Amino acid sequence: MRKYFLNGAILSAVVSSVSTLRTGAAGRHDWRFYVSVVASLLTLTVAIGTVHIESRELAEED
Repeated sequence: MRKYFLNGAILSAVVSSVSTLRTGAAGRHDWRFYVSVVASLLTLTVAIGTVHIESRELAEED
């Protein structure tokens, strides 16, 4: 579990998502906000998937 919390890609995706949500909370919710939220969630999903695949590959090597 620590590999997910300490990974740089996941940390940057979480910070980006928080920034997007804070910006959206302060302003109007139009289509650009929703596209930004979807993009942030996809970025987080890709980062989690990448860490999962890399950890599986390292486990297979050992």
